[in-house]
Amino acid sequence: MENIYQHVQSIVVNACAEEFRLDKQEIDQLHFVVEKPKDATNGDLSTNICLLLSKVLNDNPISIADKLSQKLSGNKEFDKVTVAKPGFINFLINSSLLHDFLKETLSSKEILPKLSENETINVEYVSANPTGPLHVGHCRGAVFGDVLASLLEKTGYKVTREYYVNDAGVQINHLANSVVIRYRELCGEKIEEYPEEFYPGEYLIEIAQDFKDQHGTDFLSKNKDNYLEQIKSYSVDALLSVIKSDLAKLSINQDLFVSEKDLVQQDKITTTIEILKKHDLIYEGILEPPKGKQIDDWEPREQMLFKSSKFGDEVDRPLQKSNGEWTYFANDMAYHFDKYQRGSKHLIDILGADHGGYVKRMNAAIEALTEGDAKYSVKLCQMVKLISNGKPLKMSKRSGDFVTLSEMVDQVGSDSIRFMMLYRKNEAPLEFDFQKVTEQSKDNPVFYVQYAHARISSVLRKLDEYKLKFNLSDFKECKFNLLNSDHELDLIKKILDWNSVIITSVNLYEPHRIAYYLYELASSFHSLWNQGKIDTKLKFINEEDLDVTYARLSLIIATQKTIKSGLDLLGVSAPNEMQ
Repeated sequence: MENIYQHVQSIVVNACAEEFRLDKQEIDQLHFVVEKPKDATNGDLSTNICLLLSKVLNDNPISIADKLSQKLSGNKEFDKVTVAKPGFINFLINSSLLHDFLKETLSSKEILPKLSENETINVEYVSANPTGPLHVGHCRGAVFGDVLASLLEKTGYKVTREYYVNDAGVQINHLANSVVIRYRELCGEKIEEYPEEFYPGEYLIEIAQDFKDQHGTDFLSKNKDNYLEQIKSYSVDALLSVIKSDLAKLSINQDLFVSEKDLVQQDKITTTIEILKKHDLIYEGILEPPKGKQIDDWEPREQMLFKSSKFGDEVDRPLQKSNGEWTYFANDMAYHFDKYQRGSKHLIDILGADHGGYVKRMNAAIEALTEGDAKYSVKLCQMVKLISNGKPLKMSKRSGDFVTLSEMVDQVGSDSIRFMMLYRKNEAPLEFDFQKVTEQSKDNPVFYVQYAHARISSVLRKLDEYKLKFNLSDFKECKFNLLNSDHELDLIKKILDWNSVIITSVNLYEPHRIAYYLYELASSFHSLWNQGKIDTKLKFINEEDLDVTYARLSLIIATQKTIKSGLDLLGVSAPNEMQ
């Protein structure tokens, strides 16, 4: 279904073709936009086409805008067409066009646009090391990734939701050794001193106890090296089970959990390196010392390097450690290439803000390995600061003193967490206030949006009370032209923004726009509701004028339909009654 932005864009293209005798395809290739003006007093919509046409027509944008605005002013679908510096054209939309699009919105079975025909996308998110339960630091990326995946899937993409299990490497050795210490303690041994890399969290006591319940004290008499691998696998499996359970509390269920250990054992890293060697992208060389910081034990040595600088990276990257093991980057290269070989042409990683330096090197690797066939995108999520009773809550995974994701869900519920984790752009720091998200007020966005949905349900329930009968699924005879107050027209305009919001959210991979939009839509609805209390002529149900009643019921049904669609995308419930 065409949205109102696309409709105005088509009008502009036709007007340009006629006024300046240009080919329509040539105009489309300018990639001009129709969007809301920054200042709402300028109109409902605005376009930048005259700025782009200035090079084509070799004329200044204002002169082009003056000519084009005169042409567009004759269109009955615009009440007013104006020019603004440095060459924008602004439109005030005629209410009849708003009514026509509202009718289409109500009649359409598809509320979300189809933007792809099964293009394959792999969205990897969370991928926390399986060394402990998830905490709030993982929560933002988890929700962001899950909603982005849903948004892509519901607009026509074929999406794989993926979790990369870092079950190989130093941190897993530290985990296993920490569980061994807990196991020995539970078997009666006294540990005099804990090593520096020891994980002190109490969750490891439970894992050690479960291991002891199954195996008794048999392992005390054995050399630790002989059973470390067994404890390692047992601990990773136990913690991965906890992680999956925690994610399920947020209604997050990923399609694949891919093991780093399996990639190493299947020799996929070596295979990946060999591909790069065939393309002459591997060499033995000596890197310059790290810039900006002094590393005491750094010394120049020859090592295997990937020519990542050939693909836009700052420096070439090492692939092998001095002990012969592959670097983390080598493993990650093989993992991303594995995603591509499994059929995903577009790879999206949701990472913490501390991974910013990782982006260029991985982009270089994917471009080299796929010969430019795969697209790679990264969305970085800033940290979340927890606030309780006006004070920040501190977290430290090493000390074991942190707020788990599970505890957060138990305290405030999945709906509040999912909505609020998207109520700031991913690149901006986010404060999560435990008290604010439980308030029943306008200051609590998730409540405010859900309350709008519930209020509309309460109006529809009153139809039986008033003994009114309407066919609320057939709007052909509805007199939408009766919706002409400023509050009603503002609500219609906001509903008609939905399609454009979805398209922008998908194109920019910015699902936070949906949360913003839902709050604004709820605000427009609540304003109309409150106006009905002040002016009885604006009440939704008017027994003396059933045509007006039917039109207003249709309007709030469209509002509720849109709110429900948005909340579904966010994975948030749309209650018919507030508890």
